[in-house]
This record gives sequence, structure tokens and C-alpha cells, in this order.
Amino acid sequence: MAQYDNRSEDERAKEMEMRLIRERLLRTLLTTEARQRLTNLKMVKPDLAKAVEDYIIAMGSQGRIGRALTDEELKRLLLQIQQPRREFRINYK
Repeated sequence: MAQYDNRSEDERAKEMEMRLIRERLLRTLLTTEARQRLTNLKMVKPDLAKAVEDYIIAMGSQGRIGRALTDEELKRLLLQIQQPRREFRINYK
């Protein structure tokens, strides 16, 4: 049973380390305003926020981002990534 506790502690430590690395990368790839928008988005749509973070980190690691993205650029990116909303109409007869 002690091994299971140690393994879960190791896994938690690795997760925390990965989270810190992601935060550092995003800190260099986004301006303060853009990071704040992404933080707000995490509260409302965590899946979309994670997809955007992954995309930004991938672009940064490929060298496709030469400077920190501004809030306006993040807004445009969100519009591109976000799936279009579907409207449903219910017709009563």
C-alpha cells in the first residue's frame, strides 16, 4: 500500500511540474492581458482554454511565434478555434 501512495505522489509531482512548465511557456508567449483572458476562459470553457493553450504552446515550440501574443490576437485565435454555434429552432403548430 505504501508503494501506491508513493506512486501517486510521484504522479502528482510530475503533474505539478508540467503545469508549472506550461505556465512559464504561456507567460512568455502571451501578454498579461491575453493571459488574463485565457484565465477567465478557463473558468467558463476549460476544454476550449486547454485547446488554445496547447495550440499556442505548439506554435511557440515550432518557432512560429516571435513575440508575446496580444489580447486582440488571442481573441482572433479564439474565434478561429471555437466551433461555430448551432442554432436550433422549434416550430410550434
